[in-house]
Amino acid sequence: MEVLGKLRNLDAYPKINEDFYSRTLSGGIITIASTIVIFFLFISEISLYLYSGTETKLVVDTSRGEHLRVNFDVTFPSLACSLIAVDTMDISGEQHYDIRHDITKKRIDHLGNVIESKQGGVGAPKIEKPLQRHGGRLDHNETYCGSCYGAEVADDDCCNSCEEVREAYRKKGWGLSNLELIDQCTREGYIQKVKEEEGEGCNLHGFVEVSKVAGNFHFACGKSLDQSQLLISNLLDFQLGEYNISHKINKLSFGEDFPGVVNPLDGAHWTQQTKSGIYQYFIKVVPTIYTDIRGHKIHSNQFSVTEHFRDSDVYPKPPPGVYFIYDFSPIKVIYTEGNTSFLHFLTNVCAIIGGVFTVAGIIDAFVYHGHRAIKKKMDLGKYR
Repeated sequence: MEVLGKLRNLDAYPKINEDFYSRTLSGGIITIASTIVIFFLFISEISLYLYSGTETKLVVDTSRGEHLRVNFDVTFPSLACSLIAVDTMDISGEQHYDIRHDITKKRIDHLGNVIESKQGGVGAPKIEKPLQRHGGRLDHNETYCGSCYGAEVADDDCCNSCEEVREAYRKKGWGLSNLELIDQCTREGYIQKVKEEEGEGCNLHGFVEVSKVAGNFHFACGKSLDQSQLLISNLLDFQLGEYNISHKINKLSFGEDFPGVVNPLDGAHWTQQTKSGIYQYFIKVVPTIYTDIRGHKIHSNQFSVTEHFRDSDVYPKPPPGVYFIYDFSPIKVIYTEGNTSFLHFLTNVCAIIGGVFTVAGIIDAFVYHGHRAIKKKMDLGKYR
């Protein structure tokens, strides 16, 4: 019993007999107001507890030699699909021309309606007896070796298709201005295909894989040596004034999307007002890692961009087209999702209830004693 008595003396919450309670109107109003405040603060705390906040950290990016996927969806309303190719090149010397895999071309009319959707090039059938390199037609048992029309690198080089002739010319830096004289292009129906698509537009969407490389210097002449390029350019070097490179970028991203990512070029469009040239997007890519609440990591990228149009009055004349020139930031951004721990949530809830009741008690005491003091003075006749 003595121990129980000592425990009773430690009670920090002594009870008051209900006979001594004095309930007031102001106390009831303050109680309702404080309950409402507690309710809204409690709902807000639950929302913060359930919401996954994101922590941001910057680190030096030391990853190199990886591959990067460039996703794009670009529409050229006034340029036929037969005249558009996708090329890539980087500072390591790796070059890819007229990429066709993982890319879909959609022929569209002047209203934007899709006429045809396909992958690859012209694909027209070949005819018999193509022109040999020596000038005669292919004999029955003779191995075919087509001419490269002056673009041969070695004496035994052969160009057996229109694409191989175009590739040979591209490597030489030459332009094909008269395709009617190229036997391979004529017999494959390339000229007819170009004529059929006159007045049409083209939508290209898909992705290309490029090496994640960036240099640390560049030369101001020619193409920058510290930058990689994704070039959507005209396949043939006709008169530059014949091409309208107006375009709309429906989507352009580097890597996989992640929550909250903003691709600044999505929905961007440019209309050509002058003669043809090249339109350049200079892109700074920032490597990004996003870790969600379950610990799943998304390796992606963000980017910023500036734009520039360059006309054709330069030498050598570049092929008209749209260039996406990018390099990488040395800083990597790391986003990590996280939420408040349950113990922290309970602590905040207790702080809300206790704090509001304490403040409400102070206000109630001030109002109650102030009211009693005024009433007492009025009873004494000091207030009239």
